[in-house]
Amino acid sequence: MRNRKRKGWRRIINGVSISTFFVVIFVAAPLYWLIASSLKTPANLGDSPPQYFPQPISGSNYHDAFVTYDFGIYFRNSLIVTLVATALVLVIGTLAGYALGRLPMRGKFTLMVTLLMISVFPEIAVIAPLYTLLKDLGWLDSYQGLIIPYTAFFLPFAIWILRNYMLGIPKEMEETSRIDGAGPIRTVWSIILPMALPGVFTAGIFTFTAAWTEFLMALTFNINLKTIPVGIATFGTALEVPFGTIFAASVVAVVPIGILVFIFRKFVISGLTSGAVKG
Repeated sequence: MRNRKRKGWRRIINGVSISTFFVVIFVAAPLYWLIASSLKTPANLGDSPPQYFPQPISGSNYHDAFVTYDFGIYFRNSLIVTLVATALVLVIGTLAGYALGRLPMRGKFTLMVTLLMISVFPEIAVIAPLYTLLKDLGWLDSYQGLIIPYTAFFLPFAIWILRNYMLGIPKEMEETSRIDGAGPIRTVWSIILPMALPGVFTAGIFTFTAAWTEFLMALTFNINLKTIPVGIATFGTALEVPFGTIFAASVVAVVPIGILVFIFRKFVISGLTSGAVKG
């Protein structure tokens, strides 16, 4: 019986390993093809059969992206909008998550359901009134014309993540801080925030990724001040599509997200796990 149980566990472990391998291949293969294609010369992009290893390796696509199509400007615009929107979401979301998770409050359930409905609300349903509002404010083709809508759309999901993580922090820590005479803001800053860093990093990475890749509002509100998704969509002409240049710009656009996930991967896993088991 023991041998049967051991064999059964080994089969399960082997099955999980094989499944994980295929998932990794499924995710990694498109990324490798994107990088490899960005390093090919324009003449080699359409080779049949395709080259799995670029020969020769060329950086002309990256040169064209930054010099010919001003990709550096689009990168700067996306960086400014995304960083400011993420900072606002984290500041407001941390305070709101603390209030919803730790403080006595009437109507918490209704408020949480409302936030959940807002987080899944389609952007296209409010594009027209938002465009009219931003036009009246004179915010079209401006950084704030994207920062404020991004903050409003991505804040509810961040509040959900942070509130669920706040629920897992022991109440004794907060009570000790109050006994020592600390006020609510000091308690959040000195006691709650250091313990909630995994949730904060998780919300920050999700917000950063969502703002970095958002297309519809960036296309509608900013005609001249383009971000990366809109800028890449304008590469080429009606008669020519520079696929190599698009691949190169896409590789550069993926780098910041990859760096963030790699550096804060432990915090992200901890934050997601906490949000999954508490509520």
